[in-house]
Amino acid sequence: MLEVKDIHTYYDDSYILQGINLKVNPGEIVCLLGRNGAGKTTTMKSIMGYNHPRKGTILFRGQNISRQAVFKNVRMGLGYVPEDRRIFSELTVQENFEISFNSATEIRWTIDDLFGTFPLLDKFRHRKGGELSGGEQQMVAIVRALACQPKMLLLDEPCEGLAPVIVGQLSDIIIGLKEHFPILLAEQNAHFALEISDRGYIIDKGLIRFSGTRQELQENKENKKRYLSV
Repeated sequence: MLEVKDIHTYYDDSYILQGINLKVNPGEIVCLLGRNGAGKTTTMKSIMGYNHPRKGTILFRGQNISRQAVFKNVRMGLGYVPEDRRIFSELTVQENFEISFNSATEIRWTIDDLFGTFPLLDKFRHRKGGELSGGEQQMVAIVRALACQPKMLLLDEPCEGLAPVIVGQLSDIIIGLKEHFPILLAEQNAHFALEISDRGYIIDKGLIRFSGTRQELQENKENKKRYLSV
């Protein structure tokens, strides 16, 4: 579904990603683990088209999207939930969904489908985004991405700043979404990510340091201590 081949990404003169390789197959949740500043968000933004790599190739559903604009990637089926959520605070929950609704592709999620699948948000349908709690805003951000009719979802730090009970609810939501499309999950919280992922990668200083199955990542205490502990 997604293959990233040897991408090198810069912010001005700062060399951030120094040859990243990863792939996501249909039916998988794949996590990208690392500390703050390791390159997780830059990887996600490079895939989405916010910061094109200077070198390397990004293939989505067999097509080269390395230099493609964000809106074209969304139309192709890439959904993105940024780490800062970026919901429209002055719009209601329903309006956040409506403004993101993609009618230019196959409709898999109608507005009613979204509220039916996520009934917790139905009671907030007419509440403004800025009046919601952090957990509720995160859920709106995820469901808003579904309104774009994605064929794959990129989730950047979804449980950042959330209470443990909300993180548990978020786990159930993400596992449920796996039935519909594969997911690439960038996350500092290794425990959360490895509980729901099939495979994963550890990134540090713009390089992939280790990759493996969930079990291999969980059992490799040396790499967890070296690259994931604070």
